[in-house]
Amino acid sequence: MNIRFHPPVRTVADLLHRLGDIPADRVRFNPVPGTATVEDLLRDENRRCELVDETLVEKPMGVRESLLAIYLGELIGPLVRRQNLGILTGADGTYELLSGLVRLPDLAFVSWDRLPGRRLPDEPVPNVVPDLAVEVLSASNTLGEMARKRGEYFKAGVRLVWEIDPRARTVRVYSSEVAFADLTGADTLDGGTVLPGFTQSLVQFFAELDRHG
Repeated sequence: MNIRFHPPVRTVADLLHRLGDIPADRVRFNPVPGTATVEDLLRDENRRCELVDETLVEKPMGVRESLLAIYLGELIGPLVRRQNLGILTGADGTYELLSGLVRLPDLAFVSWDRLPGRRLPDEPVPNVVPDLAVEVLSASNTLGEMARKRGEYFKAGVRLVWEIDPRARTVRVYSSEVAFADLTGADTLDGGTVLPGFTQSLVQFFAELDRHG
């Protein structure tokens, strides 16, 4: 067994810290951390996992997070289709951002120019980098985890990252790993040059959480 951590990981605490101080119950130990591959990721279809440092890391998603991700896709989708800008994928859309690094944004937009042949990829885990990556924060997400993830997104070539906090009802818009703007209920989310023409009132967006029968 060849475990490939650099620098070496000696304890579970070291591993969790490396992954952003995430809860231990999100780390899969079959296969052993440091030995997992994309094939292992595809083999386990029962859970949503990312592949980070040759380790399978579960990505749980609650009802509120899922609702907001789907709703945002419903809002963006008509613009993307009307202008034929590219494709949108949901929480199961899997991307190999860098060699051996697989992430699952809760929502992603990929322009046609980033897709080989300007067509949908056939591979289940394509080596494709989205223009926009959206992360809807769950209770188990940590500051360290999200900081690492943002760094990887922008290193790979993602142009825009939106972090949505359902509890605070805020959106943090990153145009680079360190440049961001915090939006609250009084603000409008803007697609900028990535999704030209897209705007959405956050008051109206988060009101979806209050809808009832």
